[in-house]
Amino acid sequence: MHNTSHPVVRQAPFPFPDGRFPPDLGAVVQRTVGEGRLPALVVVHDSDGDWLIGDSVNDPNLPDASGLYCLACLVEGDASISETATLPPGFAAYRNGPGLPWTIEPFRYGDGEG
Repeated sequence: MHNTSHPVVRQAPFPFPDGRFPPDLGAVVQRTVGEGRLPALVVVHDSDGDWLIGDSVNDPNLPDASGLYCLACLVEGDASISETATLPPGFAAYRNGPGLPWTIEPFRYGDGEG
């Protein structure tokens, strides 16, 4: 995986055309996922319109644990992430492993977060 050389934006008008992530849309991604060390097991489209992607193992709130990555670049490495592009704001998609189906649930930050 790679950080993109072109500018990325944190939000884009939703729903996306053709149900696909826009090429310039960025997400806050755990570096373990962004660098390809662990698979994406959670995708959040929060109520503010931000996208968050994590590994469901490590704490994404630790210093330097996450960064801004191009969503389309992540999809190049794991096409199944594209299945979450229609996730409405305020929802999250979870799965138990790569290649397994996503489960959609309402999402709220824990106490004291967000």
